[in-house]
Amino acid sequence: MTDKILKTAYASPFLIVETGQPVASMRRYGGFPHWIRVAAGLRADAAIIANVERGDALPLHAGFAGVIITGSGAMVTDRHDWSERSAAWLRDAAQAGVPLFGICYGHQLIAHALGGEVGDNPVGREMGTIEVSLQPQAADDPLFAGLPQAFPAQATHLQSVLRVPEGATVLASSAQDDCHAFRWGEGVWGVQFHPEFSAGHMRGYVHARREALAREGACPKQVSRQVGAAPHARRVLRRFVRHAQQMRTR
Repeated sequence: MTDKILKTAYASPFLIVETGQPVASMRRYGGFPHWIRVAAGLRADAAIIANVERGDALPLHAGFAGVIITGSGAMVTDRHDWSERSAAWLRDAAQAGVPLFGICYGHQLIAHALGGEVGDNPVGREMGTIEVSLQPQAADDPLFAGLPQAFPAQATHLQSVLRVPEGATVLASSAQDDCHAFRWGEGVWGVQFHPEFSAGHMRGYVHARREALAREGACPKQVSRQVGAAPHARRVLRRFVRHAQQMRTR
């Protein structure tokens, strides 16, 4: 089975829920929805964007092939009004069987929406190209099956999913985070890593956070030198798109 996205017309668009903006120095390359759409292989007319951080109302979830929730500089634990409204919408969509895919903040927001726990990662910031290790449960997962047992991924976060929702399955972890990916039900996923980040995006983030990294005892230059490509992480996002399209046609 190929991971290539079919070039046919989309019967139903994807909804990208925009929860934040890239760091200021990286915004010249576009926002998270653009990065996600390109990484997912989606044409511009195959995605609708709702910028909830800036006040956009979320549409009725019926009619979308799937929903992708972006990362953010915000914290789920701050319980912003826009975030809590989005969490309620995501809970309803998940229970209605809408395919969901949360990235970083989106991953945490889905977990929170479904009754999990989000909080500060006890070992602090995780940043750079990190190694994601699959759990045995990932062997039969539609998005992770057949991937290497360990593969590189781009990450930048301070908070994590500390407890997954009831009924969720942890699919992947890293040395600093016990839950780098989970699945809830048949069509809801969260990933702490950023499958939409290229190596260039990641280096830009490391540069933007260089002072914070230095204060925390890390060497920004070393973190940047260790940044590399993460093609398997990107495959996870593309597989979600394909899986959601297939669910729509069942």
